[in-house]
Amino acid sequence: MSSYVFTSESVSEGHPDKVCDYIADSILDAHLAGDPNSRVACEVLCKSGQVVLAGEITSRTTVDYEAVARAAIREIGYTDPSESFNADGVKIIQFISKQSGDIAMGVDTGGAGDQGIMFGYATNETPELMPLPVQLAHRLSQRLTTARKHGERNWLRPDSKTQVSVRYEDHKPVRVDTVLVSTQHTAEATHDEIRDYVASCLCPEVLGPWFGPHIEVLVNPTGQFIEGGPSADCGVTGRKIIVDTYGGMGRHGGGAFSGKDPSKVDRSGAYFGRFVARQVVKNGFADRAEIQVAYAIGRAEPVSVRVDTFGTGDWRAAEDFVRGFDYRPASMIERLQLRRPVYRETTNYGHFGKPSLTWEA
Repeated sequence: MSSYVFTSESVSEGHPDKVCDYIADSILDAHLAGDPNSRVACEVLCKSGQVVLAGEITSRTTVDYEAVARAAIREIGYTDPSESFNADGVKIIQFISKQSGDIAMGVDTGGAGDQGIMFGYATNETPELMPLPVQLAHRLSQRLTTARKHGERNWLRPDSKTQVSVRYEDHKPVRVDTVLVSTQHTAEATHDEIRDYVASCLCPEVLGPWFGPHIEVLVNPTGQFIEGGPSADCGVTGRKIIVDTYGGMGRHGGGAFSGKDPSKVDRSGAYFGRFVARQVVKNGFADRAEIQVAYAIGRAEPVSVRVDTFGTGDWRAAEDFVRGFDYRPASMIERLQLRRPVYRETTNYGHFGKPSLTWEA
């Protein structure tokens, strides 16, 4: 019997990198709302009182980038004027140009917006067909945010990270070994108060039947977490690609999602790969499935398509099934309805495992 512990992490929407992702996806959605065929590749950097917007955007609709960025920061909860990073006080710098005509030549004819490899993954170990460690880590982060925004714990602040370690036997989760929660807080909150909330309220509520006295609960291991968010750390789009996907379970092609319209196969290919992997598992071909698809810029047909069932099912039947899908960018976009302004919904707590998203059908 093989036994091992697998660990995944999540971060809250107040984490500096996620602040950038949310601004980028807010700008993307604003363009798609007015022009579904907008070409958007938006990158964001934030640090202290500065927000830098950069990238290439071609669209028939005009967007007030500064207003969108401030609104996104406000929604996250950075509104305290005493902090260097707040929605009304930040300085926003813009370096945005139009998409290269060289790229447009290939995309306009239905080709991929870039070369690259994308992966999709699914496993039957949770109802969402997601790996248990990352799914629990996301729930912890999301519950912390809900508690903060609803005023359940007034000492909570926007920046936080969670981590869950799950023991597997024969590749099946059997128990949670360790939970780590690092959450930003006010100076008045004591470590004992924070630990009591996490260990006695947060973990039992979120983990449900996976919670028990055997779990080691670690809370703010340095002793305090008062300085946080972009006031303390620099944030950049696309730096949480493992948090965004499967928590390290399954492979990753390296391409980030946020700020990219669906002509960028980094996003649409990964979403469609997840959709296909789900169908493999849902249709009983395997307990776990991973799809790899690869593209050349400007070409519609993928360079390669591969499925791995990790020895859990009928690999040949799964391969025949997987090859029946249409992986051309235009087809993927149409099937998953990816030209709608839905991307702000994806930014935080994982791009997968949310039943409202079309690729989770």
